[in-house]
Amino acid sequence: MTDIKSMNLTEMAAYFKELGEPAFRAKQVFQWLHRGVFSFDEMTNLSKPLREKLAASCILYAPQVERRQVSSLDGTIKYLWRLGDGNCIETVLMRYHHGNTVCISSQVGCRMGCAFCASTLGGKVRDLTPAEMLDQVLFTQMDSGAPVSNIVLMGIGEPLDNFDTVLRFLELVNSPDGLNIGMRHISLSTCGLTEKIDKLADYQLQLTLSVSLHAPDDETRSRIMPVNRSVGVEKLFAACRRYFEKTGRRISYEYAMIDGVNDADWQADLLARHLKGTPGHVNLIPLNNVEESPLKPSRRVAAFQKRLESHGITATVRRKLGGDIDASCGQLRRKTMQQEHT
Repeated sequence: MTDIKSMNLTEMAAYFKELGEPAFRAKQVFQWLHRGVFSFDEMTNLSKPLREKLAASCILYAPQVERRQVSSLDGTIKYLWRLGDGNCIETVLMRYHHGNTVCISSQVGCRMGCAFCASTLGGKVRDLTPAEMLDQVLFTQMDSGAPVSNIVLMGIGEPLDNFDTVLRFLELVNSPDGLNIGMRHISLSTCGLTEKIDKLADYQLQLTLSVSLHAPDDETRSRIMPVNRSVGVEKLFAACRRYFEKTGRRISYEYAMIDGVNDADWQADLLARHLKGTPGHVNLIPLNNVEESPLKPSRRVAAFQKRLESHGITATVRRKLGGDIDASCGQLRRKTMQQEHT
């Protein structure tokens, strides 16, 4: 079966040529797919024989809402989607004054092993397809009735560990014949796969690269982020400098504030030294409680921010959304997995 929704317009045109259909049908189908249709029968400007031919030869799944949690505090919606093969992933819709942002997953599970993240507790199951990534945007928008203007690839999984799929998703979501969401409205988060950061820089995309840093020294970072053991902080910052030099895009550094682990003054000073001379922005994140983790939220967020600012570093504290629901990435999926195995 052909995964037609993961195709770009050029591939789709070639596919329709193989079917003996005119090329203009590709654009019609592409536009239908990017509206979030559930079946080929909804494509009313196609002939019935063509719709039947597509249904017989192509995959067209729509994710099912397994669970939906709505925050009574700020309207944040967390979705647990059930995919065609029965696996579950998470998507979060966050409402800001500048528009609605959807945080999407790139993998079922994650193999990076970060100590503060619930997504990785069950390991990686598989990569998502471009269609499954796109569906999170389409069906979140349709279910919530809230038009999506911004996308962050910061849900379950490491985006650069599913590199080719992520590039195709970016192409699809950026298409003028689809959702047409500009690259400057998209953020991609990585735990620091340096070779993939260099590879991404070659594409000169105008998205925002967010590096999940969380510690400025190797001892601490390796303890909470196993990926650092094979990379190291110095190599990571070197890759970030190369990325900026090649793309001209300032990097955002994500920093989850963990009590007694990465929130000391000396760590703020070291982080400032790493960033000196390279434009960057530090996004301090109040840690979400993960039941299975011994790590707790820092009580020194304001002091750490002030210390960074004293060195001339731009640092902001992320607004905490969805505080009354399972806001931490992977928590809702993990709870559902546990219930299914009891």
